[in-house]
Amino acid sequence: MRGREAVPDKQRAIGAEAAAAGPRERRGVGGAPAFRSLALGGVCLLAALALTSAGARASGGGAGGEGGHETGRLLLDLFILFVGAKLGGEICLRLRQPVVAGEILAGMIIGPHLLGLVSGSEFLGTFAQLCVVFLLFIVGLEVEPAGLLRVGKQASVVALAGMLLPFGLAMALMQWLQRPLPEALFVGAAMTATSVGITARVLSDMGQLRTRVAQVILGAAVMDDIGGMLVLAVVSGITAGALSGWEIGVLVGETCAFLVLAVMLGRPAMRRLSPGLYRSTMGSNRSVLFALAIAVCFAFSALAEVIGLAAIIGAFFAGIIFSELEEAPELRRSMEPIYELLVPIFFVLMGANVDVPRLLTMDVLPVGLVITALAIIGKVAGCGVASYRLGLREALAVGVGMAPRGEVGIVVALIGLSKGVVSNDVYAQVILMSVLTSLFAPSLLRVLLVPPAEATPNEQEASS
Repeated sequence: MRGREAVPDKQRAIGAEAAAAGPRERRGVGGAPAFRSLALGGVCLLAALALTSAGARASGGGAGGEGGHETGRLLLDLFILFVGAKLGGEICLRLRQPVVAGEILAGMIIGPHLLGLVSGSEFLGTFAQLCVVFLLFIVGLEVEPAGLLRVGKQASVVALAGMLLPFGLAMALMQWLQRPLPEALFVGAAMTATSVGITARVLSDMGQLRTRVAQVILGAAVMDDIGGMLVLAVVSGITAGALSGWEIGVLVGETCAFLVLAVMLGRPAMRRLSPGLYRSTMGSNRSVLFALAIAVCFAFSALAEVIGLAAIIGAFFAGIIFSELEEAPELRRSMEPIYELLVPIFFVLMGANVDVPRLLTMDVLPVGLVITALAIIGKVAGCGVASYRLGLREALAVGVGMAPRGEVGIVVALIGLSKGVVSNDVYAQVILMSVLTSLFAPSLLRVLLVPPAEATPNEQEASS
C-alpha cells in the first residue's frame, strides 16, 4: 500500500508527479514561525488537561446525567486526539520528518498508557475502523492501473522481490521465536507492503520525480498496494480458519474478483453512469460524484465483510473505480477535508493503543528492533537486487525508497489486533517498525540521490 507518507500522500503516484506528496504534504515547512504553532498546540493540550480533570471531578453525576457525561467524554476524546495529531504532525513537518510519525508518537504520549488523556472506549475503536475505510478508499483513488503499463516489467520484479523477502524473513523470525502461525502471518503481511508517500515527498523536494529511480519506486509501490491486498486477504482467511488449499484459493479468487470488478467493470460503468446522474439530479456535478463515491465505498466495504474479506479491501478497490475518471482530480479535492479530519485521528488512536512502558522493556523492545532491521534489510536487499540494472547507487536508492511501511503496516497490525490473533506486544513491535522505517528512508535517500543538476542524462529519463 499508503498510506503514507500516509495516503493520500501517494497523490497521483504515476502520472501527476507534482502532487505526489498529497494534501497533507503539499504544505512546505515555511509559514508562521514554529513557536506560534507549538504555543497554540501547547495551550490546547493544557486546556485538554484542565477539561479532563474537570470531567473526572464531575464523573460522579451532574445535570446532564450519565448519557450527557458519556457524550461529553467522547467529544473531549476527539478534541484531544485531533489537537494532538495536528501538533505532532506539525512538529515533524518542521523537522522534515513524516507527519505520520508525529501523529503516532502523539498518540503514544496522550494515550492511556502514559498521560491517560484519552479513554479507551469502544466507540473510539469503532471510529478507528471507519477512519481506516476512508483511508484505504483514498489509497485506491490514488492508484492508476494504466500507469502500471508505463513503468513496465522492472517495477513488477521490484515489487515482487520486495514482498517475498521481507515476508520470508518475518516468518523465519517469528517461527524462531515460537510465535503462533496466525501472528507470524500478520507480521509477515505488515512487512511486505510499502508506503511510498514518504519517499515521494523526498523525491519531489529534490526535483527527481521524473527520474528512472522515481518511476521504478512509484510503479512498484502501486503494485505493492494491490499485492498487499491479496496477501492481507489470504492471511485474514487463514487466521479465520481457512487452512485448506481450496479455501485459500477461494479467498484469492474473491480478491481477484474484486479487482476485476473494480478495474474491468466498475470504471467503465462509472464513466457511463455518471453523466446520466449529473443530468437527472438537481445537485452540482461535484456533489453528485462525491455522494456516489461515498456510497460505492460503503457498498464495497460491506460486501467485502460479507464474503469474509476485510472491509478495507473493498474500500481500496472502490477507490480504484474512480481513480481514472475525468473528474477524479475534483473528487480527490473533495476528499481532502475528510482525510484531514479522520486520518490524523486514526494514527493518533493507533499510537494510543501502544503500551509504551511495556514496549520499552527488554522483553519487547529488542524484538521490535530486530523486526525493524529485518524489514529494512528485506526491502533494501530484495528491491535493490531486483533493480541492479540501474546501477549500484540507484538500486540502493530504490531499496531504501521502498522501505517505509507507514500506515500500511499499522493497518495490518490493527486488523490482527482486532481479530485477536496479534498480541499487544507484537502490535507495539509492528507500530515501532512502521515508525522507524518511515524515519529511516528520507535522510538516506537525500544522501543517495544526486541533485538534478548533477544527474546524468540517462538518470533524467523517465522509464517508458
